[in-house]
Amino acid sequence: MKKTIAFMATSVLLLVLAACGSGSNTSSEDNNITPEAELTIEATDYQFDQPEYHLKKGVPVKITFKSKEGNHGMLVPGLKLQLSGKSQSKTIIPEEAGEFELACSIMCGTGHTTMISKIIVEE
Repeated sequence: MKKTIAFMATSVLLLVLAACGSGSNTSSEDNNITPEAELTIEATDYQFDQPEYHLKKGVPVKITFKSKEGNHGMLVPGLKLQLSGKSQSKTIIPEEAGEFELACSIMCGTGHTTMISKIIVEE
């Protein structure tokens, strides 16, 4: 039940972010940013490869998403980050410390609602 509510809240937040456009950023994105770190997140059926991922606040990081099995995407509303497809990447600068929910952004089947992890941005 909690996971269903979390999924629905994530979906609503995605719609709000899409409708609002750019507001106050909790992360910066710029294709000309040179990343100082890299993070690869891999998805298989109904799970990400790690329960949590760690980033440093203020450090540019290239995040690469790879869907190894099935059709998946990743959504981190708190970092305004969404990647999907077989392989896609984006460079961001996390500007706030905290825990951010990472969820699958593509309905992938019966285990979709349990496909949740988190990104922890440390000071």
